[in-house]
Amino acid sequence: MNLICELDDIRPGDETRVGGKAVALARMAADAMAVPDAICLTIEAYQWFVRETGLQGRILLELNRKVFEEMRWEEIWDTALRIRHRFLHTPLPESLRAAILAPIRERFSGRAVVVRSSAPGEDAAGSSFAGLHDSFVNIQGLDSILDHIRLVWASLWSDRALLYRRELGLSTTESAMGVVVQAVVAGEVSGVAFGVSPSDPSQAVVEAVYGLNQGLVDGDVAPDAWILGREDGAVITHRPARRENAMRPMTETRGGGVHLVPLTEKERSLPPLSPEKVSMVFDLVRAAEKHFGVPQDVEWTFRDDRLFILQSRPVTAGAGADDSRAWYLSQHRSFENLKALARRVKEELLPKMQETAQEMASMDLSGFTDRELASEIGRRRTVYSEWKQVYWDEFIPLAHGIRLFGQVYNEAVQPEDPFAFVDLLKGTDMLSLRRNRMIREMAGMIRADDGLAADLASGELPAGGPFAAAFDRFMDRFGTTAWGSGVVQDRDRVIRMLLSLARLPEEGLHDAAPRRTEDMEASFLECFSGEARVQAREMLAVGRESYRLRDDDNIYLGRIEGHMRTAVEIGRRRLAAPHPGGDPEGRGLLTAALKEDDTGVPAPPAGGTAGTDDRDPSLKARQIVGQPAGPGLVRGRARIISGPDDLFDFQAGEILVCDAVDPNMTFLVPLAAGVVERRGGMLIHGAIIAREYGLPCVTGVPEAVQRIATGDEITVDGYLGIVIRHFALA
Repeated sequence: MNLICELDDIRPGDETRVGGKAVALARMAADAMAVPDAICLTIEAYQWFVRETGLQGRILLELNRKVFEEMRWEEIWDTALRIRHRFLHTPLPESLRAAILAPIRERFSGRAVVVRSSAPGEDAAGSSFAGLHDSFVNIQGLDSILDHIRLVWASLWSDRALLYRRELGLSTTESAMGVVVQAVVAGEVSGVAFGVSPSDPSQAVVEAVYGLNQGLVDGDVAPDAWILGREDGAVITHRPARRENAMRPMTETRGGGVHLVPLTEKERSLPPLSPEKVSMVFDLVRAAEKHFGVPQDVEWTFRDDRLFILQSRPVTAGAGADDSRAWYLSQHRSFENLKALARRVKEELLPKMQETAQEMASMDLSGFTDRELASEIGRRRTVYSEWKQVYWDEFIPLAHGIRLFGQVYNEAVQPEDPFAFVDLLKGTDMLSLRRNRMIREMAGMIRADDGLAADLASGELPAGGPFAAAFDRFMDRFGTTAWGSGVVQDRDRVIRMLLSLARLPEEGLHDAAPRRTEDMEASFLECFSGEARVQAREMLAVGRESYRLRDDDNIYLGRIEGHMRTAVEIGRRRLAAPHPGGDPEGRGLLTAALKEDDTGVPAPPAGGTAGTDDRDPSLKARQIVGQPAGPGLVRGRARIISGPDDLFDFQAGEILVCDAVDPNMTFLVPLAAGVVERRGGMLIHGAIIAREYGLPCVTGVPEAVQRIATGDEITVDGYLGIVIRHFALA
């Protein structure tokens, strides 16, 4: 069995044996290019591992929980995380470990290495997997190298790689992974070079940074860029960067790793490359193109004035309009990028959203003319659309802070539950929980005061007093919010909700689960030392901030949407009322504005009336597979929530079943015994809130509101991610 081979044992056409990256390195080494010392694990090593450990079957089980084309991004992320966790918890069989450890020890004992992916099809002319599989830089120690080989194997099943394989029509069941273990060349200057510019075929591009290449690849360090003539290498222009930091190897930590360090004053003032070295890099990328026959995207580094080539792949930018890798990659941010993004969301974007909502709330639309109201409806639609784009561009990627922390936590602690890390992120006083506390406080006031309850039931809101003050605070902060296709904003509906909750006993409401994380946090941090421990503490802080903001941003966006819908509803009521005389042209503008009604909110799922199922019970599925999102097991009566009016029929102890737990539905969660959602993902809003209250939760349940009806007796298994329907026997 051939598990490890040297570069000089690899021949052109060996991609199916060692992967594309290994073949490219071997060809360059054979051509006397300066390639770092390396050995390669063959595809056979991966296949032996997943076959002998039974991991292949577990991977297929995870991938077949649901039709892949029907899975949301969050579900794919979670599936990839669970598969990665399987690799972490599956040790190498002793025979395999011995077979690969001996040559690694002989070659790299006491040396730092890079552990790189090398999959078949990777770095091919028509299908570059650049950035979709993992590589790990500055790994030290034999056990750490073996651990990172498993992580490279696991990255074959990353969400990015799964999505790209589907895009290319590649089989997931036949996928496999080779690995390159390569000596670290800690260069003073590193970069990438493109033999042909993605934007101009007559040009080539060289980008360079101080330190390791990972700073450039991850987007943490801005590169100096040189645009060159493709034929002669003449410099057309040099775009200097704002030089601040460099990615360097960690030296005082177990297992290695990299971190950002400030540049010296001299480095800040000088470009990373001299004109002579720019020419050397250009000559290298042209030599690689001559060798492979197509323009190359080359990673390189200078060490002691010697130019090393780290890897080379065909330039595939612009390979086709359907190439969605840029979007996939944009959702995965580096740690430094996430820190900056979290600051921007917290300090700039959310305050602006709040200011926008308050500005809309201050307007008295009843005094607007038809013409003014039409204009305001259009303006609010535009504002909402712009903020929704910000949500997709900046708030959604921030969620990767949670996942990145989860990966680091799972690698360090290796818990049984791949989502145990979420317990370290909870309890951050999210807006939803604050709103629920305010609602619970007001319901308690009503429960304790029969006179107040009678006044509210008759439609009278008492002036003055603690309840009126609390009610005004609530309405000012949360009174106008969008839910589905309706607006929960008028005082009567909020009072109706409070009266409904007040009729329930206090003990029927769940409290947010207490946060006891001191021991978890200490155990996590003890896995690191030196600089790595400082980084781990920062990563935990970013994870917590991402977790909180991932929930809060929905409420801020919901307020803006609610104010937009309020304007639309006022316009509709005005058109429905008699309107003799007036401004016919303004009336026409208002009519046209309401016809547009493009709110950007998805329509309810098709398939009939939610919560009804007239099919023969013998044809109904007894077990529906979804995604585990909140640990626990509960059996109870289902209640379908398909619209705003259903909110007020919910009874304590029922199981909440819906298309998705909207941020403005969360006042129901303390009443529920469990949560079932059609939308999937561990970190969607409903799953986050369910875990905050310690409730069993299953998400990603296909056609949940069609296949389950109000009154059905169901069991929610939040450990396995299944919902069981119980039918009485005839």
